[in-house]
Amino acid sequence: MTITIPDSTLEKANISPSELLIEVAVYLYDKERLTMGQAKRLAGLNHIAFQKELAKRNVYIKLDMEDLELDLKNLELLK
Repeated sequence: MTITIPDSTLEKANISPSELLIEVAVYLYDKERLTMGQAKRLAGLNHIAFQKELAKRNVYIKLDMEDLELDLKNLELLK
């Protein structure tokens, strides 16, 4: 599916296409409609950059099973 938003609408909203994707990704993550991994891919950001965007908007990180498993895997690699 492709969604088309006219340039004039983005201009009136004073937002770039990439900024809009970040806003949508953060919103869907905050509403628990997307996982952290899904949201950061939608936003086109790496993990740290997406976390910084969450912090700018006072959105707290929600740990789900996917995130917890990744964190545990990373901890094992550090041993």
